Amino acid sequence: MPSRNRKARPFRHPLRSRKNSKINFRPAFLRVIFFSFFILWFGIATAEAPIQLFDAQADKNGLPLGWQPLTFKKIERHTNYRLSEEAGRPIILAESERAASGLIRPLDLDPQVYQTLSWCWKVDAIIKKGDVRTKAGDDYAARIYVTFKFDPEHASFFEAAKFKTYKLFYGEYPPKGALNYVWANRMQIGEVVPNAYTDRAMMIAVESGEEKVGQWHCAKRNLFNDYKAAFGEDPPNISGIAIMTDTDNTEASAKAAYADLLLHSHKTP
Repeated sequence: MPSRNRKARPFRHPLRSRKNSKINFRPAFLRVIFFSFFILWFGIATAEAPIQLFDAQADKNGLPLGWQPLTFKKIERHTNYRLSEEAGRPIILAESERAASGLIRPLDLDPQVYQTLSWCWKVDAIIKKGDVRTKAGDDYAARIYVTFKFDPEHASFFEAAKFKTYKLFYGEYPPKGALNYVWANRMQIGEVVPNAYTDRAMMIAVESGEEKVGQWHCAKRNLFNDYKAAFGEDPPNISGIAIMTDTDNTEASAKAAYADLLLHSHKTP
């Protein structure tokens, strides 16, 4: 039986509007834009904000709020620190005359989250007799001192015994390790050298020499990566961040200024 001739229906593109013969990409395009914007907003909203380590607020002693003196036994002369302001931003001024002490902000933070430290500093002069490899030359016009917490639950038997002995004498555990970011006199920038007093502290030259003396210089370091490179293992929690201008070993004098100390989360844009 012969088949009936059916009138062919015109092909209709699935993205064509019934009311308009042109292809309508607008709804799909807007959905993509909206979704992308939402993902970007959500990422920014959930990112950890940087921690501002000091601001213009001072305690009763004129020091930055939340900071405390860091002194050492057998060193009687201490560096003078005071909170000030320059160009509308808070700064810490340090003045040392044959002296040594620091200011420390105690913390307990995960370095896998707060990986990056940034700061700005300025020195009036370098310490010409400074020598990173000798105790007599262990002075710096400016340094940022980052300490990492000792955790006895994750220590070897011998390490735990050594740190326990220290605690018996001094009342608390010393840091597991420390990174010292220094403004040196003749180290190569980026050079890493063990401290002359202890191999638990590593000296890292962020600035060196006289070229930028009297100028603000800003730096940023990844604490997690620096610790792992220096000590060969992942860092424990950050226990404190200190600033220090010291001149006791070289019997010199130095002035420095510190500003814009920030701890950044690795989630921070």
